[in-house]
Amino acid sequence: MAAPDLSANLQEEATCAICLDYFTDPVMTDCGHNFCRDCIRRCWGQPEGPYACPECRELSPQRNLRPNRPLAKMAEMARRLHPPSPVPQGVCAAHREPLAAFCADELRLLCAACERSGEHWTHRVRPLQDAAEDLKGKLEKSLEHLRKQMEDALLFQAQAEETCALWQKMVESQRQNVLAEFERLRRLLAEEEQRLLQRLEEEELEVLPPLRDSATRLGQQSAQLAELIAELEGRCQLPALGLLQDIRDTLRRVQDVKLQLPEVVPMEMKTVCRVPGLVEALRRFRGDVTLDPDTANPELVLSEDRRSVRRGDLRQALPDSPERFDPGPCVLGREPLTSGRHYWEVEVGERASWALGVCREDANRKEKGELFAGNGFWILVFLGSYYNSSERAFAPLRDPPQRVGIFLDYEAGHLSFYSASDGSLLYAFPETPFSGTLRALFSPLSSSPTPMTICRLKGGPGDALAPQ
Repeated sequence: MAAPDLSANLQEEATCAICLDYFTDPVMTDCGHNFCRDCIRRCWGQPEGPYACPECRELSPQRNLRPNRPLAKMAEMARRLHPPSPVPQGVCAAHREPLAAFCADELRLLCAACERSGEHWTHRVRPLQDAAEDLKGKLEKSLEHLRKQMEDALLFQAQAEETCALWQKMVESQRQNVLAEFERLRRLLAEEEQRLLQRLEEEELEVLPPLRDSATRLGQQSAQLAELIAELEGRCQLPALGLLQDIRDTLRRVQDVKLQLPEVVPMEMKTVCRVPGLVEALRRFRGDVTLDPDTANPELVLSEDRRSVRRGDLRQALPDSPERFDPGPCVLGREPLTSGRHYWEVEVGERASWALGVCREDANRKEKGELFAGNGFWILVFLGSYYNSSERAFAPLRDPPQRVGIFLDYEAGHLSFYSASDGSLLYAFPETPFSGTLRALFSPLSSSPTPMTICRLKGGPGDALAPQ
């Protein structure tokens, strides 16, 4: 047999009778005919048998389809030897016949072979021209709808662009407001700084000269006393004649000695460090702080909401755990402080003494001596007439605050205390390299009918703090 005949026979044997293309995943029916698996399944679209063979029309009660792997290899060989030629426009790619009909269910163009295959027997198949007329009417309606949508879209786009431009103008205006206000604030702060420094200088000049004069007079008196003491010590070493000679003048000078005590100069500072708006700015960093009952000294009584503490009259029977302060009358905040900036306010009222600050989580809570930074406590103590910290003791303001604000900047190593009512600085610890976990510390040192209370947030971030 000639080679072209063999080639034609190979193509014929490797072609599906339904799609008229090379087999794809060929399967064999009970009657021995071969088809692409998808082709025969589409042809047997009904859910129940019997199923007719598209070639011989023999009926099968079930879909018994067996894979034909040798035929699949043959189809692959034929596909390589004779790759499909490009399909001209208007011709069915599967059957190489003109497209003359349209399936309205699958929205596909069909040729006569596609119609005969049985795949579209139950579908709405119409002639090409009729289907085109119907679809053209639908497309024209769709075009009308889409044109209206486009008009709306362009209108909304113009409005959106106008809104963007307006928003940018508003942002720029607000940016200029921010820059102008902060520049104005910087000038006011600079002026306030100079005013406070000038007042401090005036206060220094007012108080320091009398102190220096007093020190000078005391120095002069000390020198005279030292001279007289040396004279008396020398006279005591003389024999009787020398001791008694001119003794009247010496005794008179001894009797005339009167120590002139220095004038009492008030050591109360009149000028306080008060930065306008600072406390309001620090309240940005306020957080919810509550008391930890497991750390409370047995003499302390906590409120049910864990926000107030007072010193009771009786010692409670509580477990002596390592977490509990004893003998120090202290209690810690529940929330750990490990990073960031934190601000909280405490209503101390008119109690005679109190202590506030922070301590390390691992600090010894059974400490009997003074609590200071060296053993993990950074606290400010108010003792009625003066303040005390681990650094120094100093006089309080003329009017001790009834509400104290505490600000902690963990990374900066900064801890400061403020009068929350007027924003004046009470005390700031020197820069400290904090490490580990810190906890807020509270201690109502003196008994009072009014408890020490952590101020609660009154709603939103813009609201002030208030005790509850």
